[in-house]
Amino acid sequence: MTGPRLRYAPSPTGDPHVGNIRTALWTWLHARRHGGTFVLRLEDTDQGREIPGSLERIEASLRWLDLDWDEGPRNGGPYAPYVQSQRLALYHEATDRLLASDAAYRCFCSAADLEAMRERQRAAGEPPGYDGRCASLLPDEAAARAVTGEPHVIRFRMPRDGTTTFTDLLRGEITYENRLLDDFVIIKSDRFPTYHLAHVVDDHAMAITHVTRGEEWIPSTPRHVRLFEALGYPLPIFVHTPVILGPDGGKLSKRHGARSVLDFAAEGYLPETLFNFLAIMGWSPDGATELLTRDAIIAAFDLQDLAAHPSVFDTQKLEWMNGVYMRALPEAELASLLLDRLERDLPPEAPRPIDAALVAGLVPLVRERIKLLADIAPLVDFCFLPEPPLPDQAALLGKAYRARPAAAADALAAAVEALRPLAAAWSAPEIEAALRTLATALAEKPGDLFMLCRLAVTGKAVTPPLFETMALLDAARCLASLAAAEALARSAVATPCRGPRASPGDRTPCVCYVGWTGGDSSKGRTADSGSVSRGSNPRSPASLPNLHGVPVSSRMVKVSAQLAPTWPQSSPATLVAPCPGRTSAGRSLRD
Repeated sequence: MTGPRLRYAPSPTGDPHVGNIRTALWTWLHARRHGGTFVLRLEDTDQGREIPGSLERIEASLRWLDLDWDEGPRNGGPYAPYVQSQRLALYHEATDRLLASDAAYRCFCSAADLEAMRERQRAAGEPPGYDGRCASLLPDEAAARAVTGEPHVIRFRMPRDGTTTFTDLLRGEITYENRLLDDFVIIKSDRFPTYHLAHVVDDHAMAITHVTRGEEWIPSTPRHVRLFEALGYPLPIFVHTPVILGPDGGKLSKRHGARSVLDFAAEGYLPETLFNFLAIMGWSPDGATELLTRDAIIAAFDLQDLAAHPSVFDTQKLEWMNGVYMRALPEAELASLLLDRLERDLPPEAPRPIDAALVAGLVPLVRERIKLLADIAPLVDFCFLPEPPLPDQAALLGKAYRARPAAAADALAAAVEALRPLAAAWSAPEIEAALRTLATALAEKPGDLFMLCRLAVTGKAVTPPLFETMALLDAARCLASLAAAEALARSAVATPCRGPRASPGDRTPCVCYVGWTGGDSSKGRTADSGSVSRGSNPRSPASLPNLHGVPVSSRMVKVSAQLAPTWPQSSPATLVAPCPGRTSAGRSLRD
């Protein structure tokens, strides 16, 4: 393959994050646009930070985005091996050349020596850096000490005066003063190379034409330029990609979206979405277009058109874009993706295999409602559970029926009767027509009745369209759910008060609270649904409860003569407890 040669060279220290993979994507795009070669190389010289399984996850990330590589650790190539720990002989040969030309030297400073050096520099207000104390060692003396096994590193000798200039494709010429650049380590004490040396040797050996990496490497590039020159290598084209910022302008972190590619896959993003999103985060063919096909991006992309300024990671835009891509999928393809996701995300009690026909029927109902594949299970799980879910009583009644449980129960019973004749020809239009007619007959707001039925059938307030969802489900199941919800609503209907307790332990079911106070009204008591408040004047009548339709006085909480004429009088400052069926102990509460 002719054309430019570019590499993606991650370290095996974990999953590639979004900034790292964006650089890989841009590198891949340039290679594909210009008929070049995309190389995967593993930079594993920092053995202490290596995480087992990283190569597999790096490859999985590239495959998920469909970024194929022409040469790499597993598929090989003309410059194999493509793992730096397997190329140590090449780095040692390059180092020997640098030592022989006096471009490098052995350094025997211990960790304690270096720390003391940094402390002195901090105290003197000097910039940190190696002070060159071993630079004057005679090569023969240093070699002799190394032969004895004395621990040491090898440093590259930077010039002390003048400047080093290089050209960045996005920023033009960049110049650094050499006096600000210290002699840096190229071979560590464990005989492994540092990044500085290894990537220079490998980029030359593999004929890499473009070095793409994050802009945090710009300050190190003068050192790399001097290494290229000392080894007699031609300079590649340097492309330092800009950083990605969070929406608040700070460095991108996990709370902003600095997750791995595989995290995005697990969260339900489509690979086409992330491909498009990352490609245009710092590049655009015309400065405006955001939704681009893969082929259109390849045809228009060039590294030299990248913006040099930082980009902002916009999660809302990413979610919007994913929704657009999902809605654009053919129904069969989206059904297949949703089926796979439901197999993974539905609870264990949902029978497997998941009903593919039911999933296909849900696609037209949900495609406008989901932005991520992960949204599907919470939205439609009720469709696949063997037992229809039933909401709790408070959720079922909601605001519309909280004070009218009997009306809710009656409406659900009527819904069963209205829908039962449709069972043989169960369809969304017929279900809707029957329930709308019922709402009119009951003088109920259609929205209130529909929500009541939605909660009864699905157990949720947010679902796909009600009538279409009911049509997808079995008629018998829907009718059974409505009947069960009727019983739940009916259980909330108050039982008329039967009078005084037969005994202190009497727990006769009753939803009302009864009692009265006497004496000074400043020590009044109030009884309401769930608590007894003391020590303050009762509030206005509007804020007090009714007892089976009888208003409670704002000045004296008492049992109405209409309600319980046989209730015994109580002494002043005594509050008769709520009816025993609603208390924990069934006893009177006294001062």
